[in-house]
Amino acid sequence: MRLCLLLPLTLPLFSAAAEKIVFNRDIRPILSDKCFHCHGPDEKERKSGLRLDVRDAALKPAESGAVAIVPGTPQRSELIARCFTSNEDDLMPPSKMGKPLSDREKALLQQWVAEGAEYQGHWAFISPVKPAISGPNAIDSLITARLAKEGLKPSPEADRATLIRRASLDLTGLPPTPAEVDAFEKDPEPNAYETVVNRLLQSPHYGERMAMQWLDFARYADSHGFQTDSSRSMWPWREWVIRSFNENKPFNEFTIEQIAGDLLTNATLDQKVATGFNRNHRINGEGGIIGEEWRIENIIDRVETTGFTWLALSLNCCRCHDHKYDPISQKEFYQLFSFFNNTTDRGTITGGSNRAGGNEPPLVTVTDPASQARLASMQQEIDTAKQQAAAARKDLAKFIANWEPEALKNLSLAQNAWVPLQPTQVVSKLADKGAKLTRQADGSYLASGPNPANDTYIFDAPLPPNGVTALMLECLPDPSLPNQSLGRYSNGNFVFTDFDVFIQKPGGKPEKQTLARVAADYSQKGYEIDKVLKREKGKGWAIDGNSKKDPRRAMFVLQQPLLAPQGTTLMLRLRHEAIGGHNIGRFRISAASTPAETLKLDGDTQLATVKGILDIPAAKRTPQQKSEIEKFFTANVDSPVKRANDLLVAKQKSLEDAEAKLPNVMVMEEMPQPRDAFILGRGEYDKPTVKVGMGLPAVLPPLPQGAPLNRLGLAQWLVDPANPLTARVWVNRAWEKFFGYGLCKTTENLGSQAEYPVHPELLDWLAVEFMRSGWDMKALQKQLVMSQAYRQQSKVTPELVAKDPENRLLARGPRFRLAGELVRDQALSLSGLLVPKIGGDSVRPYMPEGVWDETSKYGNLRGYKADAGEGLYRRTMYTVWKRTAAPPTMLLFDSPSRELCTVKRSRTNTPLQALALLNEVTFVEAARSLAQRLMKEGGATAESRIAYGYRLVTARAPDADAKRILLAGLNQRLAEFKASPEAATKLITTGASKPDASLNPSELAAYTLTASVLLNLDRTITRD
Repeated sequence: MRLCLLLPLTLPLFSAAAEKIVFNRDIRPILSDKCFHCHGPDEKERKSGLRLDVRDAALKPAESGAVAIVPGTPQRSELIARCFTSNEDDLMPPSKMGKPLSDREKALLQQWVAEGAEYQGHWAFISPVKPAISGPNAIDSLITARLAKEGLKPSPEADRATLIRRASLDLTGLPPTPAEVDAFEKDPEPNAYETVVNRLLQSPHYGERMAMQWLDFARYADSHGFQTDSSRSMWPWREWVIRSFNENKPFNEFTIEQIAGDLLTNATLDQKVATGFNRNHRINGEGGIIGEEWRIENIIDRVETTGFTWLALSLNCCRCHDHKYDPISQKEFYQLFSFFNNTTDRGTITGGSNRAGGNEPPLVTVTDPASQARLASMQQEIDTAKQQAAAARKDLAKFIANWEPEALKNLSLAQNAWVPLQPTQVVSKLADKGAKLTRQADGSYLASGPNPANDTYIFDAPLPPNGVTALMLECLPDPSLPNQSLGRYSNGNFVFTDFDVFIQKPGGKPEKQTLARVAADYSQKGYEIDKVLKREKGKGWAIDGNSKKDPRRAMFVLQQPLLAPQGTTLMLRLRHEAIGGHNIGRFRISAASTPAETLKLDGDTQLATVKGILDIPAAKRTPQQKSEIEKFFTANVDSPVKRANDLLVAKQKSLEDAEAKLPNVMVMEEMPQPRDAFILGRGEYDKPTVKVGMGLPAVLPPLPQGAPLNRLGLAQWLVDPANPLTARVWVNRAWEKFFGYGLCKTTENLGSQAEYPVHPELLDWLAVEFMRSGWDMKALQKQLVMSQAYRQQSKVTPELVAKDPENRLLARGPRFRLAGELVRDQALSLSGLLVPKIGGDSVRPYMPEGVWDETSKYGNLRGYKADAGEGLYRRTMYTVWKRTAAPPTMLLFDSPSRELCTVKRSRTNTPLQALALLNEVTFVEAARSLAQRLMKEGGATAESRIAYGYRLVTARAPDADAKRILLAGLNQRLAEFKASPEAATKLITTGASKPDASLNPSELAAYTLTASVLLNLDRTITRD
């Protein structure tokens, strides 16, 4: 605001407000929105030396010498003069800002100055005080008093069907069953409604309903984000959240464990898992990134997320400069940054994990009682195997003495044990649709022609006269192959899944052989050669053919040597069944007949490594030489010792494999010594300026007495009763959940630009009561849903629309559209398709095939395919969430992408939502399943079935008009489908579940469309 000498203006007269000005309610919102940008806390942006957010500064002369505010004398106050002037050059705020003052705002400012220009500290930065309230119910007492002041009265209580549906959707996210509605309507007890509320609060689905919003806060997703956007596994943290809500973990503990559970004394596994909250952010793995830059970005994300989630403050504004509206400086932002600057995570995900997916350390492995018992049993088996191995080793010297003569004999064998096979047939199993395999001069075979998704190579050769103990597969690069590499996929890679070995004796049938062990000279991470032996679905042997083009070898040792009569055929089948098009491009196969223990990948015999020692008489060997012989014998020669050792190794490997399959989750982990932190110029990682330590904004209370100066201390400060924000923030958002709007409408921001609460005393009462109750989340929820304000009917009258269009004063019950997750969950529940399983890994419901491919060229989440079983029908919160391509239907219903923390969703109503509800596979299949319920449970007539269906979806009976319209539509569609049975069949076969074969297809199709209408009713997708 540019100031010069006071203009000689005669101020127009405006009617004074009906009551005395309250600065926080009447004036702060005006100054914050229209003035603080240029005359607020940000010193660098402050114009004309005028600061209006602090009274002492506002009463001082500006650079021009004029005084903005002269208390009691608006005629001498430059602020008032500039607001009323008609001179565009002097008008404030300037027209170019696009924020003109209304006549009412000008009058309020004038009255305020006339009354003495009293300031107040920002209401949200002052500790809440519990007001004295008469009456048994504070919520209703305060709301009723305000309504009376506005000349309004509360609405009557809603009918019981509406009440149970409202409470069920709010507390569990699922509609009530007809039996539950009937039981409530018939319950004569005066506490019948409280009984319903108590049941819902104890439902395991309560935790799911509560967790839905928290996932937005935590920016939870199943992928890392950015260009590759590969997968991660954070679902154990999500399960912790659900369990915490169900167990009613106090909100202060819920907070401390997520911010700093790892720093608690003797932290439990659960407390460490909780810290996954601040590992849910995106992790960059793009090529050419600078690790320190993205470590800094992640820390800044944590500061901003903490600010939004617990304090409802936009701390992100302070990354580059002092806050323009709130009294928070850039220095204080980086003091908060310093609390999070001391963890061991790198902030990036690089190498194979970037594309293959996975979690980035630090990690913890998560177990449950069943897996713990299984691991303990396996450990017991290992202990037993150790005892058996120790017993067998007692006769080791005898076993070695008996073996040495045979070993010396084997040394006379040729040093190169591998002999190329001479096949009689090398072709693709797919014939003309598969590869053409052509013999090369070196005995290898080169693939050309078609490259099908999953090719199998047939390789038949005479069984060598000396038999076969092992086979060698050599994969070779070739200029004709993609990337001049080894595989046929476009990047030059292959994934080899199965190496099947058969022999066919003359006149006999093929006999399958068993592989004992495998080895390779190189394996791609996640695609090791042992995947061929284990036959893991979707896995196999790969060799990074996109970046490495060296020849590769793999050895397959048979469990038993192959010895058979002359004329026996060795039949090999090379399969590629993991990833489409990933077939081997050029290969050669050799066989060995020497003892399996002597074989090595390079062709030499392992026995040669101890030849020099075997030539020395046993009595003359040194202790070291004896030890070498023992090591070789126990590792390679079949004997009771090796068998016992192999059993032990197998048991240990089984335990390792079991532990590897356990889920892990990314967590926070503190460094032994903290890092230095600095104010970053313009927020850029490579522009450190002034060094700062850990600290808090001066406008808020200090750390609690005795709290450590680290993340744990910060967490304790967030839920310290002296902190004026956290309890207010939580109860305000709880109010928004149940009533549509917060008591302060700006639930995302309680800073200086926040709306003044419509019921400030009620907000303070709830905040103090929440802390007094021990931060009891279920008690708070129960208080709200038991209030008469919540239980009112939602009928709208012209008087209410005129006086309170947004229902902020609550003269009627709240009514608003369901969140996207609840719209889908409700459809699944009403149809009977819902799988109510709690927790577990994310699932893949119906989405367009390949929906993720447009946003990711790389990464392991390309090629989306829906699940085939229960994953199609789980609750929406378990849907796999890819940051760069979130579930399309959820985005239509205002879900965030979860790339960043989101504490408040928008609520829209668009035609695209209707199109999704009418056409998306889940809703079409749900409509057909609901139609089956109508036909089988709704009675024998169309009228009774329609009435039953209407009550199922809305919990109430249809009126005469609704019945007439629905019945007419049903009859019309029935006639159409009888005339076009193929259209009926097409409709009722949508989705993976099968239509009921006992029902007439045309009739079922007609009822399916009627059920679709029911699921699309405004009353169905609205929480009334």
